Amino acid sequence: MTLQEPAVRQAADLDLAERCRQQDVSAYEQFFRLYGGRMKSVAWNLLGNREDAEDAVQDTFMKVFRSVEGFQGQAAFSTWVFRILVNTCRDAIRTRGRRAEEPEQSKEIGAQNNPVASIALERALKKLNPRQREVFLLADSEGFSHAEIAAMLDIPEGTSRGLLCEARRALRLALTEGK
Repeated sequence: MTLQEPAVRQAADLDLAERCRQQDVSAYEQFFRLYGGRMKSVAWNLLGNREDAEDAVQDTFMKVFRSVEGFQGQAAFSTWVFRILVNTCRDAIRTRGRRAEEPEQSKEIGAQNNPVASIALERALKKLNPRQREVFLLADSEGFSHAEIAAMLDIPEGTSRGLLCEARRALRLALTEGK
């Protein structure tokens, strides 16, 4: 990666944000093409099922459309949108609660080939506190950097690192105790 690539990405991100501010529908379509799949994956991991994830992504786009004037450019436009998505998922968990069905997220975090491991991992993830689970899923399942996670969750980068370390330790302990 060259030093120019982040600057080019940042400029493209700001251009996209400005086009969205101008209510340019093609800008929203471009954003969805670039980030829609990842947004669905994040929402699916946080909410545990496809329907709620799709609703959260749709709600997020509506919130972005209504509040894009409030984007101040202190973070990347994509980070701002993902922060709205995480907050939308949190709201969904609070207001609707988790569905009784087993979440499908284990497919996303690598346990799909072993159903016993999937069940154990699901149980271990449920034991994490919500912040640890969010950071773990955003970092290890979705591949976001600590800087991105910190901006999305409005926490210091060091806190993101600490929560991920705690989550991994708790998961290792829970998974080894289950054997």
